[in-house]
Amino acid sequence: MMLNDNEMTRVVRRAIDGYFRDLDGEKARGVYDMVIGGVEKPLLESVLHKVRGNQTHAAQMLGINRNTLRKKMKTHGIKF
Repeated sequence: MMLNDNEMTRVVRRAIDGYFRDLDGEKARGVYDMVIGGVEKPLLESVLHKVRGNQTHAAQMLGINRNTLRKKMKTHGIKF
């Protein structure tokens, strides 16, 4: 583990390491989509909640374009 890892990095790394341990000989497939799909929706929901649904502020906080945020909200079925 890198010395400068933050807590979020450590949590993700532990979860992925556990996933690989639990495969029990099966081949891993779609790991990227699995991780991003599992993290992106709660991230968007938390940020939107923090800014009381203001999509402009949420997009700025996330460092993404507001239209990108709207697209991701639609993909994940998030309504604010």
